[in-house]
Amino acid sequence: MSGAGTARRSWRGTLVPPMVSSMILVSWMLPGTARAQTARPPTVAPAVQMPLPPLTLQDALRQARLNAAQARAAITEADLAAEDRRQARDALLPSISGLGQYIHTQENGTPSGVFVANDGPNVYTSWLTVHGEVFNPGKWAEYRSAAAAEAVARARADVASRGLVATIVQNYYTLVAAIRKAANASQSLQEAQSFLTITQRQEAAGEVAHADVVKAQIQVVQRQREAQEAELTAIKSRLGLSVLVYPDYREDVAVTDDLQEVAPLPPLDTIKTAATGYSPELRAAEASLQQETSGVSVARGAYLPSVSFDYFYGINANQFAIYNPEGNRLLGSSFQAQLTLPLWNWGATQSRLRQAHLRVQQATAELTLTQRQLLASINTFYREAQVARDQADSLRTSRDLAAESLRLTTLRYQAGEVTVLEVVDAQTTLRQARDAYDDGLVRYRVALAALQTLTGTL
Repeated sequence: MSGAGTARRSWRGTLVPPMVSSMILVSWMLPGTARAQTARPPTVAPAVQMPLPPLTLQDALRQARLNAAQARAAITEADLAAEDRRQARDALLPSISGLGQYIHTQENGTPSGVFVANDGPNVYTSWLTVHGEVFNPGKWAEYRSAAAAEAVARARADVASRGLVATIVQNYYTLVAAIRKAANASQSLQEAQSFLTITQRQEAAGEVAHADVVKAQIQVVQRQREAQEAELTAIKSRLGLSVLVYPDYREDVAVTDDLQEVAPLPPLDTIKTAATGYSPELRAAEASLQQETSGVSVARGAYLPSVSFDYFYGINANQFAIYNPEGNRLLGSSFQAQLTLPLWNWGATQSRLRQAHLRVQQATAELTLTQRQLLASINTFYREAQVARDQADSLRTSRDLAAESLRLTTLRYQAGEVTVLEVVDAQTTLRQARDAYDDGLVRYRVALAALQTLTGTL
């Protein structure tokens, strides 16, 4: 009874009776109704990304050159400089232009028929004009300067490409090392868990104290944290390389581990010769010096005269026709030549010439600095590669010895000859030796890649 009363009260307090509201609810839930058809959101199949094969270093470099924004911007600047050179070249060649003009002047009844000094009330002009520069030293110097600027832009594009190579190499081998360290951390966790099992079994046999089990548990927890951090580092490195290599967002980046393939180190003199001939920084500095030297010629050209000519062919008459009513030919040509002599400009040309000489001095200083920096970089990377190569064998030996030390220490612990602290110390030493070996391999490959980048072989 109370339920029915509640139902009646709820019906009276609403705008829709219970039966009608039930019908509305049913019509809402039925899939065939118009409401259900309009309210159903469209289903969009998620984009499925196919798994990618493992990337080699060359694959990563090729993909990055296609997608890197900074390298593309440098290439665009070089293309713009090439267009500037073409425009400077075209300015030296004769140009052809056309002119069409009509001038109407109000008639005043005078013999001339106009108020102003025009040939008549109607003047028609239709010219084909050829303009050429016979002698203009300034424009020739501008063309040489534009050509040098293009060489500078091309060299800087190569510099940007080389910087991209260095970035990709660093990120690539950072990811390889991160994957290796994640595997090392997982292996260290397994070793800590195995040792925990040993301590528990020893405690159950009454051979060790419970403190050993607690110490082993602490090691397991610490190794778990280290494994998590190593996995996180690998994920960050994978995403960092993915952003540089792929045009879309990818998380499933896999790389080829080639750290064991230790390439030989070429002689230092060979590297110096190749790097000096290839270096884009050196070419950019040399082209900059050439550009500033051309700027001196541009500034000096303002002291010299220039000769130009114009040739006109067309109509300039009161009738738009080839012949006028008297039978005279209106279509004809004319030629004019100009000689421009610079006389006085309050020393502005001399000031520009001094500026050009100062720029040449600065470009010369930058060229010598670039040469010194190139030789210093070659020697630095070569010594780095030498040390890393020589240390690779010793690091591998240390890793193997640390693994053997852990095995023997664990056996001695089971025999009751050593304490738990010695086993933990051996585990830590092995983990550090594994990571140090991987870091040594990465160090050599990065230094070798830097030398290959300087010589243009990578």
